[in-house]
Amino acid sequence: MWEENTNMIEEYFIRILRWREANISEKHFTLFLSFLTGLFCAIAAHILKNIVAFLHELVKSNFTDGSLNYLYLATPIIGVCLASAYVRYIVKDDISHGVTKIMFAISQKKARIKRHNMWSSIIASSLTIGFGGSVGAEAPIVLTGSAIGSNLGQLFRMEQKTLMLLVGCGAAGAVAGIFKAPIAGVCFTLEVLMLDLTMASIVPLLISAATASIFTYFLTSSEAMFTFEPVPFSLHNVPYYVALGILCGFVSLYFTRGMTKLESFFASLNTPIKKLFAGGIMLSILIFFIPPLYGEGYDTIGYLLDGNVQAITENSVFYDFKDNFWMVLLFLFLIIFFKIFASAATNGSGGTGGIFAPSLFMGCITGYAMAFITNFTSLGTLPEKNFALAGMSGVMAGVMHAPLTGAFLIAELTGGYDLFICLMITATVAYVTILAFEPHSLYAMRLAKKGELLTHNTDKNILTLLKTENVIETDFQTLHPEMYLGDVIKIVANSNRNIFPVLDSKHRMVGLISLNEIRNIMFRPELYNRFKVSKLMVSPPDFVSADEPMEKVMYKFEKTKAWNLPVLDAEGKYLGYVSKSKIFSAYRELLVTLSDE
Repeated sequence: MWEENTNMIEEYFIRILRWREANISEKHFTLFLSFLTGLFCAIAAHILKNIVAFLHELVKSNFTDGSLNYLYLATPIIGVCLASAYVRYIVKDDISHGVTKIMFAISQKKARIKRHNMWSSIIASSLTIGFGGSVGAEAPIVLTGSAIGSNLGQLFRMEQKTLMLLVGCGAAGAVAGIFKAPIAGVCFTLEVLMLDLTMASIVPLLISAATASIFTYFLTSSEAMFTFEPVPFSLHNVPYYVALGILCGFVSLYFTRGMTKLESFFASLNTPIKKLFAGGIMLSILIFFIPPLYGEGYDTIGYLLDGNVQAITENSVFYDFKDNFWMVLLFLFLIIFFKIFASAATNGSGGTGGIFAPSLFMGCITGYAMAFITNFTSLGTLPEKNFALAGMSGVMAGVMHAPLTGAFLIAELTGGYDLFICLMITATVAYVTILAFEPHSLYAMRLAKKGELLTHNTDKNILTLLKTENVIETDFQTLHPEMYLGDVIKIVANSNRNIFPVLDSKHRMVGLISLNEIRNIMFRPELYNRFKVSKLMVSPPDFVSADEPMEKVMYKFEKTKAWNLPVLDAEGKYLGYVSKSKIFSAYRELLVTLSDE
C-alpha cells in the first residue's frame, strides 16, 4: 500500500514538472523558487533563534547575578557533548564550516548540498550555543538556507546555473532572516560567497532577502535587533574613525590567523575524545573567568550600546572592580584576546557554530574600548556607542573581506543609518588594512590552501574548474631501464610521440628518453646492442600529481619551460602526461562555456 501511494505521488509530481516546463519559463519559475527560499529561510531562522533563546533561559535561570557560579564550568561542555553526539551518531556527516562548504559548492559549479543540511545545522548549533558555546548561529543558518535553495532547485530539476543562484538566494535569505537585514544579505552573497553580479542574479537575490526579512518582521516584531539613539555624525571625528579602522584591521588579522592556528591545533588531535577533553576544558575555564564569552555575546553588545559597561563584569572575578577604569579596561582587553580561543574551542571540541557573531562581538568591544580610553585620557570626546557600532562594522569587514556587508549589516541591525558614513569609513579602512597581510577571508582561506577557491578573476576561475585528471594523455609508449637502444628504435617506429617514459617493475617512473637526446645515435645500428635505456635516460624537469590544482600545474610549466610533464598518482606510479597544448584546448572550451552562461 505504501509503495503504491509513493508511486502515485511521484507520478503526479512528474505531471506537475511537465506542466511547469510547458507553461512557465525557467526565468519566471526561478523567481518563484527564490520567494519560497526566502520564506523557508525566515521560518528556519525563527526556529533557530527561539530554540537558542529557550535554552539560554533554561540555563541562565540557575545563575545568580553579581556572583560566581560554577555552572559555567559544566553547561558549555554539556552543550558541546550533545551537539557532538548528535552530529557523530545521527547526522553522520561533517557540518562544520558552513560558509566554507557553500563556497566550495559554488566554486566547483556543483551547487548540490545534502538534504540533511536543511535541518541538521539548526539542531547542532542550537545545542552548542544554547548551552553556552562561544560561537554564532549565523553560519549554520546560512548553510541551512543554502541547502534549502539547493534542494528546492534539485526537487524541481533546475539546471546547474539556476542551482547555483538558488544557493546564493538561500544564503541571502538566511542572513536577512536572522538579522532582519535584507541589503546585508545580498551584499554577503556577492562579497563573501563571490556570486557574480548580473541582472539575472540580482533580482532573485533581492526577492529572497526581502521575503525572509518581511516574514521575520511578521513572526517577531518591527524593531531592529539593537535600538539606541546615535550621536549625530561629526566631521571632527573622522580621523578617529580612520584610526579605528586600522585598529579593527589588526584585530581582524589577529582573529584570522589566530583562528587558523587554533583550528589546526584541534585538527591535529586525532580522536573525538581528545578534542572534547581539550576544547571542553579550555571553553569552560574561559567562560568561568570571563562570562561575556558565554554564548553569542549579544547581551554584552546590548550592554555596551546602552552605555552600561559595568554590567559585563557580572558573575566574574572583576565584578568587585567594576568602577575601576583600569580594571574594566583590562577586562575588555582579555575578552578581545580570549574570544577566539573560546570560539575555536567550541567548534574544535565538537560544537557547531560560526564566526559571524564573534567578529561582531570583538568589533563592538574594540570600538567601545578605543572611545573609552580616548575619553578617559582627555585625548578627545568620542561617542562610545557610535564607535562600538563602527568597530562591529570594521572587524566584520576585515575578517570576512566584506566592507559593504559590514557597513550595511550594522546599519540595518540598529536602524542607525545616520552613522552610515562612519560605518563605511571604518569598514573600508579595516578591509584595506588586513588586505595588506591576508589576501583571502577566513572562509576563503580554507579553500585557497587547497586550490579550490573560485574568485571573480576569470582566468583563475577557469584554472580552478579544470581538473588535472581530465587532461591526462596516456598514449605515450613506455620503456624499461634494461632495454637496449635497438628495442627503443622499434618502439619509436610505431609511435607518434617524441617522449618515452621509462618505468621500473613497479610502474614507477625512473626517467625518460627524448628523441632529441638520442637523434645522433639512433641511426647507427652498430650501437643498438651496446647502449641500454638506463644509460640514455634523463630525469623529467618536474612531476605533476593527479589531484594537483591546475594553477600549480601551470606554474610548473612556467618554471620548467616544458611542454609536457609526467603525472603520478599518490603512490608515485606513472599515469601519463599533461601537455600545455591539451590544457590550452580545454581552457578555450571552458571559456566558451562560461561566456555562454
